[in-house]
Amino acid sequence: MAIGPRSKVPFRRRREHKTDYRHRKNLLMSSLPRAVVRCTSRNTTIQFAKFEPTGDIILASANTKELSKMGWKKATGNTSSAYLVGYLAGVRAKKVAPKAVLDIGLHSPTKGSKVFSALKGMLDAGIDIPHDEVVFPPDERISGSHIGDDVPKMFESVVEKIKEGK
Repeated sequence: MAIGPRSKVPFRRRREHKTDYRHRKNLLMSSLPRAVVRCTSRNTTIQFAKFEPTGDIILASANTKELSKMGWKKATGNTSSAYLVGYLAGVRAKKVAPKAVLDIGLHSPTKGSKVFSALKGMLDAGIDIPHDEVVFPPDERISGSHIGDDVPKMFESVVEKIKEGK
């Protein structure tokens, strides 16, 4: 960082590598709600946020921790659970935000990642989000066949419970 009388100190969140303000500005200029996807090694959180000058307003949200109440007994840090939480958030947000734009933050957009698995879940729930089909993971990974033989049945039962609204 430059030191001197003419140096400009960047914003705090930029210094901490938490916010890319140019990218955020472009997302906000679309005037659509943002589908904010944040993935950690254990959980995936999705929020539909609408910009207001006083602060973002959360329209709908979902977290992988909620999947255990619906019968998901496997880990919550994989592509299958990311799809399920994307589907759950999409079902909740369909009435208040039928169109949105994807906000992945500072995550690098890697083909087949959990972020795009969650995006596929939101699209299957009926949310209109601009995307490219080549970034989605294969259907075998989304349904969880790579985890175990019993997982696809569990996956389908959780999808049915989300559709029913339980």
